[in-house]
Amino acid sequence: MTGIGPVEPVNSPDTQETYEVIGADTPRFTERWQNLSPRARRAVVGAAALGATTAAVIALLPPEPSAPTHTLVAMPWPSNVTTFRYTGLAATFDSAPASGLFRFAVTVHSGPPVTLRVIGAGLDGLAARISPTETSTVDAGTTQRITVQISVVDCASLPDDAGPPLLDVTLRNTRAIQHQRFAFGGTYPEDLSQLLHTACHAPSPRPNSRAQAEAIGGTDSQNMDRE
Repeated sequence: MTGIGPVEPVNSPDTQETYEVIGADTPRFTERWQNLSPRARRAVVGAAALGATTAAVIALLPPEPSAPTHTLVAMPWPSNVTTFRYTGLAATFDSAPASGLFRFAVTVHSGPPVTLRVIGAGLDGLAARISPTETSTVDAGTTQRITVQISVVDCASLPDDAGPPLLDVTLRNTRAIQHQRFAFGGTYPEDLSQLLHTACHAPSPRPNSRAQAEAIGGTDSQNMDRE
């Protein structure tokens, strides 16, 4: 027989018979504790004590320091934030044919100050330095004008094809020291070429015409005396 309906008791309550009811209250803790063996009781007491000790130790530990909320910005390399711009000659080559004064504008865009030193002009036959001081320091966000003295020290070492005009510079900030080469356009190639031509291809001085006549006349006289 199958079907769905309310569950009826097996025995009538009139007969005063007892029966088990599903979902009745579970035995109390004291009754369970009494039913445990001595060994099981000791295990329960030890586990409870261990849990209480662990909780007390965790409560006494100092709080972990919070992670810093700010983000550290990497310090830039000096060559990445420094730019050079050629602005022109500071003087002509008349007084000193073998050297010239070239002006540059140096800008440091960000980071700590950058100290620069000019150590060459890209060719073995040239020497270069900042004038009048050897070094110059430029703060971030500023532009500083410097004068570089370039001198011809050996015309024989200068190649026929000098290539792009360069400037060898040492850049230093609190992160690193770097050797950097800067190439320039504009009027810098022409001004540098004028310096090389004036220093290495200067025309020889013309001899005095009177001296030439005296030299010729003296020779003739000597020849005539010999005759």
